[in-house]
Amino acid sequence: MEIVINNTKSKFLEIFSLLDFDNIHETFKKFSSIKGPLEAKIFSTNESISSHQLSKLKKFFGKINISSLCIYSNNRETILSGKSLKINSTFMKEQEIKNKLLLFNLKNKDDIFYKGTVRSGDRISSNGNLCIIGDVNAGAIVSAKKNIYVWGKLLGIAFAGKNGNRNASIASLYLNPLQLRIADVIAIGPKEKPKNLYPEIAVIDKQTIIIKPHQIEPKN
Repeated sequence: MEIVINNTKSKFLEIFSLLDFDNIHETFKKFSSIKGPLEAKIFSTNESISSHQLSKLKKFFGKINISSLCIYSNNRETILSGKSLKINSTFMKEQEIKNKLLLFNLKNKDDIFYKGTVRSGDRISSNGNLCIIGDVNAGAIVSAKKNIYVWGKLLGIAFAGKNGNRNASIASLYLNPLQLRIADVIAIGPKEKPKNLYPEIAVIDKQTIIIKPHQIEPKN
């Protein structure tokens, strides 16, 4: 079981494994001094967690100002245990859980490489470049301080150069986003679906975002 603790402003605090339910106090002692409400997310794959164990965890979370608790698991017994305690519990496939957990593990790194579908409601943010091997569905938001590369369909919202870098770009094999933003320049995605069978890239040209064929220059 992996647990992610963050504050209500989504600022990442820590991620760790909980292996011993009998030693909960020592595991979470350092969070008791943090002011302001916290959020806890439990990621569990191929693991059955009883309602008794979750009840013990939930009770202790109440002592350290955890205002929000949710569970992501591919084990139906774990999901039923969570729902019996009125914990927000979501059933997911194993790979989906690993992908979601990976986002927290990579949050403090600069460049992010993500493999898989970014689904509606998902958010991925990079402090450097963001490379996605897979589709970005409508309703998803991806952002990066530098460039965004989507080797798949880009149907959601993409924001590159979020630190004000107007030289940033957004590239995709199938560029049909709801919205594009580079630095402070915003463009609504095209109404018509792309007819081209080659990668395209969005860049700023004369205060406007334009889309053109993405030609990768060979290295000498």
